[in-house]
Amino acid sequence: MSTPLVLIAGGGIGGLSMALTLEQIGVKCVVFESVRELKPLGVGINLQPNAVRELYDLGIGADDLDTVGVPAKEWALVGLNGNDIYAEPRGELAGYNWPQYAVHRGEFHMLLYRKFVERAGTDAVRLSCQVTGYEQDAEGVTAIIRHADGSESRESGTILIGADGIHSNIRAQMHPDQPPIHWGGAVMWRGTTRAKPSRTGSSFLGLGTHKHRMVIYPISHPDPDSGEAEINWIAEVTYDDPSAHENTGWFRQVQIDDFAHHFDGWTYDWLDVPALIRGASVAYENPMIDRDPIPTWQDGKVVLMGDAAHAMYPTGSNGASQAVIDARTLAAAMLEHGVTEQALASYDAALCGPVSELILRNRGAGPFGLLNMVDDRCGGEFDNIDDVIPADERAEFMAKYKAAAGFAIEKLNNAPRTIAEGAKVKT
Repeated sequence: MSTPLVLIAGGGIGGLSMALTLEQIGVKCVVFESVRELKPLGVGINLQPNAVRELYDLGIGADDLDTVGVPAKEWALVGLNGNDIYAEPRGELAGYNWPQYAVHRGEFHMLLYRKFVERAGTDAVRLSCQVTGYEQDAEGVTAIIRHADGSESRESGTILIGADGIHSNIRAQMHPDQPPIHWGGAVMWRGTTRAKPSRTGSSFLGLGTHKHRMVIYPISHPDPDSGEAEINWIAEVTYDDPSAHENTGWFRQVQIDDFAHHFDGWTYDWLDVPALIRGASVAYENPMIDRDPIPTWQDGKVVLMGDAAHAMYPTGSNGASQAVIDARTLAAAMLEHGVTEQALASYDAALCGPVSELILRNRGAGPFGLLNMVDDRCGGEFDNIDDVIPADERAEFMAKYKAAAGFAIEKLNNAPRTIAEGAKVKT
């Protein structure tokens, strides 16, 4: 095949980040997405500085990101009685060269989609097209596609990238004996509420214990008149016996009264959790799930990325960020090796092992592991955190997580661009 063509299964955040990057380096691609219409679904997510850096290099800057979210100023963990466990500045306030953004997942997704079709044309994204499997030969790879009307077609290309999420058909064919999706018993209820932000006005707040907590952060700039912003919140409870809750739905709408009682009494002079929860117009329930790591993300001319490769607990707030990093790392390998199996192998060797470790680290609570430590040592309530966990121990814990997640500040600030400006794949 003289002109490389990359097939991308999945038009989510990972698939569109990949498509935008391929367009940037001069590689033609087509995205196949199963839904009939892309809509801004979901609630809040965080984009860490390592991912924001890559978005800036893609030409998606602060002006764009400010339309879908807000720069984070602080990351803080708070105990059951409202006292700080750990707090630190984030993004540029912490000394990074790039901000951390808290964004509305769906609006960010649609931003990526608009940018890609502006640059590559609407024909580059094909909706109602679900990639159900693949075939390979010496000439390339063929994606098997199921359409909304039930018909089937085939599309041939140079390589196939599986960006089709936690229920990936590509991964299922690549690893047919993989274990089922892993659920450890944690259930999350998500919503957004118009309210005044607490603390810095743009703080990411984790409150409670490992098995019973709230995560709260704004995903919009405050209204200049009311001072209110769109506050994203996640209410979470972990059940000791997961088998007793097998009927938990995947991102289903629920009544707020179904779960709000878990957080009765969580009222402080600076935060009213029950009022925040009940201020939402709608709430959604979903289990906290991930998949066990797999030994490789590559099968010849086929490779995985994003949740298809490494679905992980959201405890580290870096699932979407890692999908962006995947795309940029894979494209950098193509710049070095061409649109070839060798490029896929290079990408796999660079990320599969370290990110697999990150999956397990997040399953073990990620940075929220500090809540475990506090709970074990004092039951979650204390007067002075230094009497429970010394400051240097807390700082060391967080530094190890940042290094594992790829956003240790000195390493990130001093690293060269992943994709050199103006770089193009030689064909």
